[in-house]
Amino acid sequence: MERYALPVAAAAPVHRGVRLVDGGAEVCVFSRHGDRIWFCLFDDTGEREISRWLLRGRADDLHFGFVPAVRDGARYGLRADGPWQPELGHRFDPQKLLVDPHAVRIDRSFRHGPEICLSRDRAVDTAPFLPRAIVESPDPARRVKTFGNPHFIYEVAIKAFTKLHPDVPLEQRGTLAGLTHPKAIEHLVKLGASHVELLPVAAWIDERHLPPLRLQNAWGYNPVCFLALDPGLAPNGMSDLRRAVEALHAAGIGVILDVVFNHTGESDTLGATLSLRGLDNAVYYRAEEGDPSRLVNDTGCGNTLACDREPVARLVMDSLRHFSRGTGVDGFRFDLATVLGRSAEGFSSTARLLQAIENDPELSEKILIAEPWDVGHGGYRAGEFSARWHEWNGRYRDDIRRYWRGDVGAAGAFATRIAGSSDIFQASGRSLSASVNFIAAHDGFALRDLVSYEERHNEGNGEDNADGHADNASWNCGVEGETQDEKIKARRDRDIRALLATLFLSRGTPMLTAGDEFGRTQGGNNNAYAQDNETTWLDWNGADIELADFVGQLASLRQSLTGFIRDDYLSGEKIGEQRHPDATWLKSDGQPFQIEDWHREGLVALVLSARNAHKVLRCMIIFNRNHAAVSAALPPGEWRVQFCSAGEVETPKVENERFEAPARSVSVLKDVD
Repeated sequence: MERYALPVAAAAPVHRGVRLVDGGAEVCVFSRHGDRIWFCLFDDTGEREISRWLLRGRADDLHFGFVPAVRDGARYGLRADGPWQPELGHRFDPQKLLVDPHAVRIDRSFRHGPEICLSRDRAVDTAPFLPRAIVESPDPARRVKTFGNPHFIYEVAIKAFTKLHPDVPLEQRGTLAGLTHPKAIEHLVKLGASHVELLPVAAWIDERHLPPLRLQNAWGYNPVCFLALDPGLAPNGMSDLRRAVEALHAAGIGVILDVVFNHTGESDTLGATLSLRGLDNAVYYRAEEGDPSRLVNDTGCGNTLACDREPVARLVMDSLRHFSRGTGVDGFRFDLATVLGRSAEGFSSTARLLQAIENDPELSEKILIAEPWDVGHGGYRAGEFSARWHEWNGRYRDDIRRYWRGDVGAAGAFATRIAGSSDIFQASGRSLSASVNFIAAHDGFALRDLVSYEERHNEGNGEDNADGHADNASWNCGVEGETQDEKIKARRDRDIRALLATLFLSRGTPMLTAGDEFGRTQGGNNNAYAQDNETTWLDWNGADIELADFVGQLASLRQSLTGFIRDDYLSGEKIGEQRHPDATWLKSDGQPFQIEDWHREGLVALVLSARNAHKVLRCMIIFNRNHAAVSAALPPGEWRVQFCSAGEVETPKVENERFEAPARSVSVLKDVD
């Protein structure tokens, strides 16, 4: 069955992967330490291998050749032979069928099993257990207008979003097609989201400990392919994502893809051989200094991609350009982005791959968002990415939670966060929008669980409740978990509204996770990656519609306050004829905060001044975390209440230059003088 691929005209193709040409396909695969690479062609069902072609051409680390009669839609895999020297990091095994790292489509989802993890001395042919790559002609590059910087990001786990949506047809639920349903888009528009951030769409595999527990990865942060979509989300490949982007763009909503280039689902040295490990483990993955057999685990997932090496950087850039050209997405959010700037010497914001992304002619127009940490030494790098990047602000999440939980001394950090986190971003010349603010995300407690559980409840993950963060800065309002006590439920509702109002009234870019706008719960599970079930699927029938409407109102309120919630830092500079400072922090007695007050005050009021064409306008935001109403003194002026998060009480009024700030509330007043 083995045949020899013919040489190509050039010394080596400039592309990697499979490219259709007249009469067949040019195939090019990287492997520095591999001796031989085969292109394995399967029948139309993908079940039977019908021919195997040795790539005889070689130029440096590239193996290549021309395979005749390959057509659009052909199914294929790769095999590689070379040294089996685990002590040196080499794990070549021709019994392992491998997925092409540059495959643009696969025919089925990955499934974990012991066969794909066996070492060479116990190997079986793994072809029955792996997907086949599908040859596809590239679509013409799409040059669509990129939506501008986000002003409200809505984070979406694609399957969870529509799996239980009653209006979405059954065959579309849990897929990208479901995201395009008019009812789904109507919800996004009603909320006022400017961009959706889609959790990973690239094909992934379950972690190997999940199948015995009858669990499945629900998020997708365990990729194998970087250019091919997961068939469970996109049965029709890239066309499904392209249609989703088109539908969202037509509704005025931009699309950001969450991408994972820090590790792969091949896991640690006991893990599976699926693609990169079989093609050149020693090059693609970072190993411990002096011991090539031990993989660095800066990701907590068993391996770490060596992003400072050319083959890895090339693969990342090819993936980003593939999605940019093929779908017209507006940007990318990079999971554990610190890894992209790591080398053996540590992290650098000017690392080659980060510079390549920032300076690429195509990608430079895109939104770039870093999750600025990993679990390796010195891995927390918030504020250290270049001015081109937005960053997830984990300190915002923590400090906002601690203030509303009632922690002593939390008010000062709280004020810094709602003012734009100048301590993190200002020194590097970043704009305030660089801070992506969030109180809850896919990882961690859902927003409702944040005010319903003091402790994690991850028993369903099969790890004895030892996984996930132990310190969540959460509180339960008096009862752990679900309750029928109406007073407790009312307290939680009030806290949720106060948290949401804080998010939308902070300087920076707000991000909300899908379902938090209508009260989703994960039953206290703060690490629900393995719960591809009702734990993470959004319960549309049980949605709190009033709360969702409240979020839409907050998005509109934020837009109406753009003169005050601007993309610049507060300075205390006085403006206008009356010399109002651009910002003043006041206590409940109306006096400015002194240093010692930040450690004991429960109410924080921020007075903002902004100049328009005719005069200086003033706005006052009052945050009252106390469990009782507080009578707050107001500065001289004619103040009117514009908003109060305590929706279950009458809107408070201004009387005798004082404002009765309801317990556990956020209020906005304007000076109409």
